[in-house]
Amino acid sequence: MTCSLDFSWLRWKWRTQDGFSQSPSETTPLLSPETDRQSHNTAEQRVVYPNNSMCHQDWKKVCRRYPGNSICTTKYTLLTFLPQNLFEQFHRWANLYFLFLVILNWMPSMEVFHREITIFPLATVLLIIMVKDGIEDFKRYCFDREMNSASIQIYERKEQRYMLKRWQDVRVGDFVQMQCNEIVPADILLLFSSDPSGVCHLETANLDGETNLKQRRVVKGFSQPEVQFQPEHFHSTIVCEKPNNHLSKFKGYMEHPDQTRTGFGSESLLLRGCTIRNTEVAAGIVIYAGHETKAMLNNSGPRYKRSKIERRINTDIFFCIGLLFLMCLIGAVGHSLWNGTFKEHPPFDVPDADGNFLSLALGGFYMFLTMIILLQVLIPISLYVSIELVKLGQVFLLHNDLDLYDEETDLSIQCRALNITEDLGQIQYIFSDKTGTLTENKMVFRRCTIVGSEYCHQENAKRLEMPKELDSDGEEWTQYQCLSFPPRWAQGSTTMRSQGGAQPLRRCHSARVPIQSHCRQRSVGRWETSQPPVAFSSSIEKDVTPDKNLLSKVRDAALWLETSDTRPAKPSHSTTASIADFFLALTICNSVMVSTTTEPRKRVTTPPANKALGTSLEKIQQLFQRLKLLSLSQSFSSTAPSDTDLGESLGPNLPTIDSDEKDDTSVCSGDCSTDGGYRSSTWEQGDILGSESGTSLEEGLEAPTLSQDEPELCYEAESPDEAALVHAARAYSFTLVSRTPEQVTVRLPQGICLTFDLLFTLGFDSVRKRMSVVVRHPLTDEIIVYTKGADSVIMDLLEDPACESNIDVEKKLKRIRARTQKHLDLYARDGLRTLCIAKKVVDEEDFQRWASFRREAEASLDNREELLMETAQHLENHLTLLGATGIEDRLQEGVPDTIAALREAGIQLWVLTGDKQETAVNIAYSCKLLDQTDTVYSINTENQETCESILNCTLEDIKRFHEPQQPARKLCGHRIPPKMPSVNSGAMAPEIGLVIDGKTLNAIFQGKLENKFLELTQYCRSVLCCRSTPLQKSMIVKLVRDKLSVMTLSIGDGANDVSMIQAADIGIGISGQEGMQAVMSSDFAIARFSHLKKLLLVHGHWCYSRLARMVVYYFYKNVCYVNLLFWYQFFCGFSGSTMIDYWQMIFFNLFFTSLPPIIFGVLDKDVSAETLLALPELYKSGQNSECYNLPTFWVSMADAFYQSLICFFIPYLTYRGSDIDVFTFGTPINTISLTTILLHQAMEMKTWTVLHGLVLLGSFLMYFVVSLIYNATCVTCNSPTNPYWVMERQLSDPTFYLICLLTPVVALLPRYFLLSLQGTYGKSLISKAQKIDKLPIDKRNLEIQNWRSKQRPAPASASASASAPATGTVHTRPPCHPVPPEAQQNFGASTSKSSGPPRQKHVEDRVLQDPRCSREHSRDDTCTVDTLAKLSSGECLLDPNRTVAPTAYSRGQKDVSRHSSKGSHRRSQSSLTI
Repeated sequence: MTCSLDFSWLRWKWRTQDGFSQSPSETTPLLSPETDRQSHNTAEQRVVYPNNSMCHQDWKKVCRRYPGNSICTTKYTLLTFLPQNLFEQFHRWANLYFLFLVILNWMPSMEVFHREITIFPLATVLLIIMVKDGIEDFKRYCFDREMNSASIQIYERKEQRYMLKRWQDVRVGDFVQMQCNEIVPADILLLFSSDPSGVCHLETANLDGETNLKQRRVVKGFSQPEVQFQPEHFHSTIVCEKPNNHLSKFKGYMEHPDQTRTGFGSESLLLRGCTIRNTEVAAGIVIYAGHETKAMLNNSGPRYKRSKIERRINTDIFFCIGLLFLMCLIGAVGHSLWNGTFKEHPPFDVPDADGNFLSLALGGFYMFLTMIILLQVLIPISLYVSIELVKLGQVFLLHNDLDLYDEETDLSIQCRALNITEDLGQIQYIFSDKTGTLTENKMVFRRCTIVGSEYCHQENAKRLEMPKELDSDGEEWTQYQCLSFPPRWAQGSTTMRSQGGAQPLRRCHSARVPIQSHCRQRSVGRWETSQPPVAFSSSIEKDVTPDKNLLSKVRDAALWLETSDTRPAKPSHSTTASIADFFLALTICNSVMVSTTTEPRKRVTTPPANKALGTSLEKIQQLFQRLKLLSLSQSFSSTAPSDTDLGESLGPNLPTIDSDEKDDTSVCSGDCSTDGGYRSSTWEQGDILGSESGTSLEEGLEAPTLSQDEPELCYEAESPDEAALVHAARAYSFTLVSRTPEQVTVRLPQGICLTFDLLFTLGFDSVRKRMSVVVRHPLTDEIIVYTKGADSVIMDLLEDPACESNIDVEKKLKRIRARTQKHLDLYARDGLRTLCIAKKVVDEEDFQRWASFRREAEASLDNREELLMETAQHLENHLTLLGATGIEDRLQEGVPDTIAALREAGIQLWVLTGDKQETAVNIAYSCKLLDQTDTVYSINTENQETCESILNCTLEDIKRFHEPQQPARKLCGHRIPPKMPSVNSGAMAPEIGLVIDGKTLNAIFQGKLENKFLELTQYCRSVLCCRSTPLQKSMIVKLVRDKLSVMTLSIGDGANDVSMIQAADIGIGISGQEGMQAVMSSDFAIARFSHLKKLLLVHGHWCYSRLARMVVYYFYKNVCYVNLLFWYQFFCGFSGSTMIDYWQMIFFNLFFTSLPPIIFGVLDKDVSAETLLALPELYKSGQNSECYNLPTFWVSMADAFYQSLICFFIPYLTYRGSDIDVFTFGTPINTISLTTILLHQAMEMKTWTVLHGLVLLGSFLMYFVVSLIYNATCVTCNSPTNPYWVMERQLSDPTFYLICLLTPVVALLPRYFLLSLQGTYGKSLISKAQKIDKLPIDKRNLEIQNWRSKQRPAPASASASASAPATGTVHTRPPCHPVPPEAQQNFGASTSKSSGPPRQKHVEDRVLQDPRCSREHSRDDTCTVDTLAKLSSGECLLDPNRTVAPTAYSRGQKDVSRHSSKGSHRRSQSSLTI
């Protein structure tokens, strides 16, 4: 039980101490019906009056103040567009910086360039962005106009009928009527549905992307479909919460004229944007309209995160600002010193109107500002624009990578955050969910245990070993989903009814054939549908092969259930009754929605009748012959007498002790059918009898008809677990036929239908970890509570066997609980997801009192969640255990390889899951997160002091035998030791893994033990957090991200992963089967976990390498060019003049050198994709920021200063003493600098394509073309300067060619020499990989193989392990941790060998326990010195009560455990496994 759950119970008990009874028959302070009604507080509540004749005045007084339904998503109007857009653009620092320079240049004393010229760059940027914003806003305006003009039927008070109006005319309090396939115009409270059950079906794909239909129920008391809803008769007042953006949360109540209240929640709210499906008419009252609807409140802009490179750029920008300040200061001082050399004043100085000259100090200040204008390009403001363009190009390449496309789901990668692509190449920690992320989230029913008897369903395990063949078979049979057997084939059903008097479930399809709405969206056979696939209903999830022994018992249980039409005097604990209740619970206790293939969401088009099927008759005959063989084999096996029939008697008789002992072992049959499907014996016998009556396959082929008598049922579930359980129950012919808010109908194996009154549904939540339904049994009239949930919770809620007066019953209940717990442990260690099933019979009087409290809680507005939680907890106790299920969730394809590659890349992977520890550990071994040679530590404790002691002890043990592995990190004032592999006798020490549960995480966070926990994790290559809540997941991510200052990535697929995804530097959502919540909150969305390999190792590396090197090049380019103007100041008296025409300076950055860096940042590949995937360790270059860091920045700055000196002084020395003019001197300098900068770019490029060459050559040629045209035509463009015919004269001068060829070579020689040294003698992994890339394919593969053989660490040998005591593990335990000896017993004979990880050879696992004892099995064991000595010597102290399966804990592990204080039914360990 979680802390919040315990707190709720304590608060409930605290109330009872003040005189309130604990029984649900008494009222509680919060639920007392005598509580005074609060007046409506419109400041904290939304009060809605209906817009009809009776309440019009109240509606006009209150609801008219609420916003209308007209939406306006535009940002501007015609009047506000220009000023508002300029105001927004000047919020950017870059635009303000340019505006400041323009203002400076307009000052007469500091006019460096023409005023019009300085405005041109800023005006161009502002105009381009303004046009872009205007086009986008106009598109929003058109969309708003279309939405506001849509029509809907609104109730008109004066006309007293519904009239067609526009969406924008809808107001809060209006009555709205919608037809099927119409979109809901506002948030509407459902008051009427044409569905007989009062249900309205919604498609919410526009909101959350989920394709499965949702049910919304009419508010209680209004579900009368036979009576048309009359708005004039509605006089109630609606009080609900204020508008908010929580799509799944809504609460309120309806206050009737008689002062009674009816509560409602999100189950009755139709959200704007949803589509009405499968419901002819729905009507309701508007609660929220326009911008107050939940959909509009969730319309936030795109996610924005600042990447690590961007943060590095901001730091270097400040360095550039400091450099600019220094150069301007030198110019100002130089100007003052230059003017000071004149006796009076410089001859070129011009006085003001009064004849006064500027002082030296003021002149120096003006020159400081002038130098800022002159050297403005030193601040690379245009770098941000280039970065955005580069990232757009990188995102485009990501979207078009076919390797990141999943054909099965037809989904490719989605980039929702466009500004952090480079962070994909710097990830150091990955936090992953398990279910749906590492696994497929396709739950398959594998095993179950009922009242202590285990049924292994071996045929399901065999079927899962060949998933690809099954999937291909499913596609093959999908083509014939429209075919059904002729009516004559069902004659066997008549025979069955005559024999048994029951109506069997009639099957018109092969069990292997997916139903129509499950098929892919393609035209097949006679039917064509555009219906989206149903969630959690793939063929592998639906096909369940029943266990033969259980099938025979289910038949007896169904017959017993039909005859048990009287309420028993006392609870029945018979196996037969428990089996019936078990499958009823699987069928009823869920939120599965039932539909049929005759209820398509969209129009189904039927081709002409004479159109033949697209497959040959021979193919059809082969398939039907296959069907016949399968039916024959299964029918014979199902009708044969059972060799292991346990002979359970009908009725409420208790089984004998002998039968129970017989059931102790797994009841597994090896001759079950090998084919999948819902194989109840009844319909199979019906099929075979029908075929015996004379109908041949050929006759069936001649008349293929679609079964209209009994359409195929279609289940749509909100979770895969529910779908798997419902499909499993249906395989045993307990079929969920229909579900309404008030009733649930179940068809039994013999064909009769039972309709249960659905009194209450207590939905699942992460605190209770369970779900319950309260139903009234149609035969016994009992009120029964069926509950399913996590075993860690359900086991605590079971009725104490000691309360039974019958000793035999008490022994039986204890034996059932113990065996069930043993089976649960077996399932978990077999990698299965476990759920416990329980029931409770409630007295009529107690239920009525509890129901009144529940209704009061539902009508509460302020503390509804708290009250609902308390009422649910008060009912869900003293349960009777029925059994448990084991559901398999297979690993996704490629997960082990992906994890291995990420590990080699230096990424530490943590798995954060809510599953139980044994299941998570087994999956961790299966996906190679934990290795067979790892030393695994398992810490489970709730006590903070114990947790601290265990952490200290573990750290001491690890430091003794494992030296640190990674560079030391500063952690809150403490130095975390680095992690480096230690060597024992020439072999690698075993790696360390850590397993921890949610309770231990609570102790760590509450006890301020985060630093010790992080220090421990630094020695671990894998961390597994089990039973963790969504809040704990996000806290762990934030802890690692903030304390260790590392780059983090979170990946998940469900709503419980949203907080974790949002907390990480990069959040990745998997487009799975649990909706789109994770995708909508993520930065990137992928279809499969295996896509993460290429996304990080290839695209992540490329994006980082490209962008980092482009940024460094941009800094170099700007500094190199600006320094040319700075060096010139030393020869022009620091006057602020230039030797290059200003238009040429503008064109230099705008045209001549802008495109090559962008192409370089988008297309360059330093290492090929094949090499990056083959050598994952190359990813470490991004983790270490090798391409862009402080040293590389200053090296590029130094190189820029050197090259600028060469580019300036070689022309200066060449033309020194000549009579050339300023522009004639500046033109070769400008040409040389362009040539040098472009050649520098060419040297940095690692990949050469035609586009690279064209861009570089085009930029160079464009310079000459523009210069020739400009110098020939623009004589007075920049007066008083005259660039006329300068370039033309230079091209006729041989000296120009000489210096243009010589100077770039001299300037680039150091860079070339450095690159040559790095390529020849460099030890960088990237340099070595680049050499390998240049080799032929065969030699390259050989070099890669040699590289991997050298890089792969040698396994720990036996001699190495023997060199340290007790195989290199921790051998000494401080006496502060007593370890009581407990036993280990092998009961895993039925465990699938393939499901468990390989046995561990070199590592022993032991457990250090919390010194607390179970309340039921308290122990007197004390930890003596002998005990510790035996532990240190590697001996295992056993206790007869301890049982461990030889899977996750049997790899050489020796598990010494002690029961926690939570009870003996489960081993909630406070342990440290080594």
